[in-house]
Amino acid sequence: MNILFVVPYAPNKIRIRPYNLMRFLSARGNQVTLLTLQADDLDSASIRQLESEGYQVFAYPLPAWRSLVNSVRGMITSDPLQSYYCWQPQMAQKIEELAFREKMGASFDVVHIEHLRGVRYGQYLRSRQNRRLKQGEKRLPIIWDSVDCISYLFQQAAQQSQKLISRLITRLELPRTRKYEASMAQLFDRTLVTSRLDQEAYARLLPSGADPVTILPNGVDLDYFHPFPDSEREPATLVISGKMSYHANVAMVTHLVNQIMPHIWMKKPEVRLWIVGKDPPKSICDLASREGITVTGYVADIRPYLQKATLALAPLTYGAGIQNKVLEAMACGTPVISTPKAVSALSVKSGQDLFIEADPVAFANQVLCLIDDPARARQVGSCGRKYVERNHDWSAIAGQLEAVYSQAIEHS
Repeated sequence: MNILFVVPYAPNKIRIRPYNLMRFLSARGNQVTLLTLQADDLDSASIRQLESEGYQVFAYPLPAWRSLVNSVRGMITSDPLQSYYCWQPQMAQKIEELAFREKMGASFDVVHIEHLRGVRYGQYLRSRQNRRLKQGEKRLPIIWDSVDCISYLFQQAAQQSQKLISRLITRLELPRTRKYEASMAQLFDRTLVTSRLDQEAYARLLPSGADPVTILPNGVDLDYFHPFPDSEREPATLVISGKMSYHANVAMVTHLVNQIMPHIWMKKPEVRLWIVGKDPPKSICDLASREGITVTGYVADIRPYLQKATLALAPLTYGAGIQNKVLEAMACGTPVISTPKAVSALSVKSGQDLFIEADPVAFANQVLCLIDDPARARQVGSCGRKYVERNHDWSAIAGQLEAVYSQAIEHS
């Protein structure tokens, strides 16, 4: 198939869902053309990398002033600010040009739009398509990958976010996002989410009888994320990872340091904590002043941290979708301890594939037990690796996405 892939941020090894879907769709013989936005140096480097791999990329600048103007514009509408944040008129024009440069549907077989921040491009293309469509002519299918149900995430953030400003923003956005997501999920040929919980959240938004959204889980590049010999693991070293500008991850790290780590350090003061991830706010950076804590900020390759840590922790207090941080650690054979929220989208067994603990004291005690029992830790790490091999192989997930495309093309 010839696929037009529209993503509001440059795919890379941090933004793993579009990056790996593109790679594995291409590996299966499909042609993928990318339209994306370029907001910073990392985006520029990501685009150069994709071009070096042979992808045709159309990238358009998204300076901070444009996002600010977009957000102000969104404030005077009833739509969520996120749906305006990444709007770039030149990119919208290019989507229309590419979609209609030949007879309807001849250039591309399907258009794939990612995230709430990108959905307005799909909305624009659908409206232009409806104007051009002649009677009896097949329309170009548009697939919207919502990834998560954002209103479900906002509902949790409005109650649990640590910052007052975050709670206020999410409460402002929540009713707008609920209404908008319900509308967008019915506009396109298929809507995708990563997990059953997000699918159920959409079901609560949609009218009775509406088509359900489709689950397309996240995966792991099993060749890229792999175990190192256990002999190379650092003793008594914990890792927590994720994009640290993300409010749910900030809350997770804060919960770990304030509610869980004191119980660990009380019994084992030598335990070290690595906080690994891009764009940590000042509240996270300041943690590096505490003995035993390292805050890395952006790292080009997260694997050494996952492969060398004794344990990976994911004490998420709220969130949506599949947590890539958990899958990547498991793929590296690193034993994972998480809260229920971090693995609610997975079919894992606690005590076999990883450990699940809701209570901070129980969580801390499980960390201490595995530090003291390396053989048990190795066993759980091995089972975790086998779990992701069975359930989260990107190649198999790309095959599922091909089937979604084929169904949409057949019924367009």
